[in-house]
Amino acid sequence: MSRIVLGVAGGVAAYKAALLLRAFTEAGHDVRVVPTPAALRFVGAATFEALSGNPVTTDVWADVDEVAHVRIGQTADLVVAAPATADLLARAAAGRADDLLTATLLTAHCPVVFVPAMHTEMWLHPATQDNVATLRRRGSVVLPPAVGRLTGPDSGPGRLPEPGDVAALAGVVLGCGAGALARDLEGRRVVISAGGTREPLDPVRYLGNRSSGRQGWALARVAAARGAEVVLVAANVEEPAPFGVRVVPVGTAKELRVAVTAEAADADVVVMAAAVADFRPAAAAGTKLKKGGASEPDAVALVRTADVLAELVQTRPAGQLVVGFAAETGDDEGDVLTHARAKLVRKGCDLLVVNDVSGGRVFGRPDNAAVVLAADGSATEVPEGSKDAVAAAIWSAVVPRLA
Repeated sequence: MSRIVLGVAGGVAAYKAALLLRAFTEAGHDVRVVPTPAALRFVGAATFEALSGNPVTTDVWADVDEVAHVRIGQTADLVVAAPATADLLARAAAGRADDLLTATLLTAHCPVVFVPAMHTEMWLHPATQDNVATLRRRGSVVLPPAVGRLTGPDSGPGRLPEPGDVAALAGVVLGCGAGALARDLEGRRVVISAGGTREPLDPVRYLGNRSSGRQGWALARVAAARGAEVVLVAANVEEPAPFGVRVVPVGTAKELRVAVTAEAADADVVVMAAAVADFRPAAAAGTKLKKGGASEPDAVALVRTADVLAELVQTRPAGQLVVGFAAETGDDEGDVLTHARAKLVRKGCDLLVVNDVSGGRVFGRPDNAAVVLAADGSATEVPEGSKDAVAAAIWSAVVPRLA
């Protein structure tokens, strides 16, 4: 069980902190909520105490005998400030200690994650951007804000990301350290495919696969947190879009091929994490095929779909890195890595992320493990962990190879 300090600043997005708190506690963490006095004007202390099981206070004069303004930060494994208002970012960057939260930030030896939320004009102001740069330079993680509806009729960058995204990225930092969300993809354009294609058999049925798209979602979420401009070509995934990511929905292998090819033209990195059908029905019936009727087929003829990954490798611009995925099982002809190495050579991509899907592993599950094979013959084992942690490891293998 890890000890997380959840700092809550005084903005209307403080209501989402209660949902984030619930996500942390349901994951088994011990959470101490440290709000600012202004935060309690939006969400009462009783709510945070009931959800966390820990006392809530805002000033350094409570629990003086325990020296709380020092001990809370010293004993934490992770500090997450969500929402982090413009005021909190300014006070943290200046090293202020005028309430319990800023004092905790000064005494924390653990990773610190700031999740900004404010109006667009405040986020874009040079003072705020300077404060963000200062905090990042000192080793803190400052996530980019989401783009969307703010207070009143306003909309734009400054929205607090959804609690699920924040919890996932906080988990990466907790398990892997702040370096897992380093801003090493800043200025890069990344295209990721995710999910599984569906090839129509008739208006009701299709040939599909078990891919949930969660690993591709995690790759997009982590890449955006690391500063990339991210386009996610999503095949039949119903999850909410990760914050800061543009989603292009597709259905079939043909649609995915068209979308990825178009988006990849000026990308620095293309990651083919989607499970693209190898075959499709030779013809799709215009009406539902019925048992016992004249339309009941004796067999379903299949034709190959295009090899999107191989095409991307053949047509990529100079300097572009192409990453493939391989969901493999062992058989009489070889084990998982034997098949994967052959695929890496056959496809010609720079990296191949290999998943052993034997026994129902990977698909639809929250955790994953992988081996990243490189064209130079190296292999990097990624231990089992959350799909966001695996995504962080994959990006850490990609970054050194970028031109």
